[in-house]
Amino acid sequence: MQRILLVIVMLSLTLPAFAAHHLPGKGVEVQPARATWNTGYFQEALVRAGLKELGYEVEKYKELQNPLFYQSVMLGDIDYWANGWFPNHVSQMPRGWQDRIEVVGYVVKAGGLQGYLVSKEHVEKYNIQSLDDFKRPEVKQAFDVNGDGKADLTACPPGWGCEKVITHHFDVYGLDDHINPIKASYSASMADTIARYKNGEPIFFYTWAPNWTIAKLQPGKDVIWINVPEIKPKESQLAGKDRMTVSGIEGAVSDPLKTGFVVSDIQIVANKKFLADNPAAKKFFEVFNLELSDINAQNNKMQDGEKSQEDIERHVREWIAAHQEQWNGWLEAARAAAR
Repeated sequence: MQRILLVIVMLSLTLPAFAAHHLPGKGVEVQPARATWNTGYFQEALVRAGLKELGYEVEKYKELQNPLFYQSVMLGDIDYWANGWFPNHVSQMPRGWQDRIEVVGYVVKAGGLQGYLVSKEHVEKYNIQSLDDFKRPEVKQAFDVNGDGKADLTACPPGWGCEKVITHHFDVYGLDDHINPIKASYSASMADTIARYKNGEPIFFYTWAPNWTIAKLQPGKDVIWINVPEIKPKESQLAGKDRMTVSGIEGAVSDPLKTGFVVSDIQIVANKKFLADNPAAKKFFEVFNLELSDINAQNNKMQDGEKSQEDIERHVREWIAAHQEQWNGWLEAARAAAR
């Protein structure tokens, strides 16, 4: 009987210690944010799920525009988000941000890719390498949808950051007389582009990653990333000029590829004090990473109608179940950092 009591006493002493190690975030309230673009929702939900498994009491995300998020995380009103794009977002950070904000780990290294794609069949047929090839009469004629004598490009709606860069490209490469940028609703324009591709017609469009478009039109199989003629950055792109040419892009017409856009790393951004007070959360942020193809596949599900928050949470559970060993390893690394 005494032995049984002794065992019970020993267990009562060790269980709290075990619980503390297993749930290092217990009792800590966390306020995340997420970006306003839906291609970032999946990452937010996955990181939030990880913190919850570590015992953190994670509040519902606040959906914020970039500048407001960076101001809020600097002030400590928000603890983190998983939607940082660097170096693209550096210009949107408040003055003195380095003292209070930290960029942690890599959700997807070089995952923030932007550029121009062309149907693979017609890249090969017309030997298209860059935007300059759309000045050739036979190429313009092949890609002219509306009969105005110009190749039609599915571009960005007015006001989008990409629309400003595309306009810059038209100016510096002399494309106004050769390419017509379609600036209607992007989703509607891309739906029309995909329909034309399925009919065997030439297509030419701008897109970014992660995005549902390159789940439906796979680079290297269906479409090919093409170059800009030479790197001529806007003033706002100068800081990232060396990241406008990138190697190792699947489905690119050349290696390296001159994208004409700054290729960004997708990273977690957090308040420094929060990270200092929560080593388990910081370690989880450091080790958490995704394949770009996984984000594209999830984005494609949303585009096909699975876009409610309940759908996104289900996608998270399915991803974790399919990557359980990797997921458990991240959690164990986070728990070890808190000991």
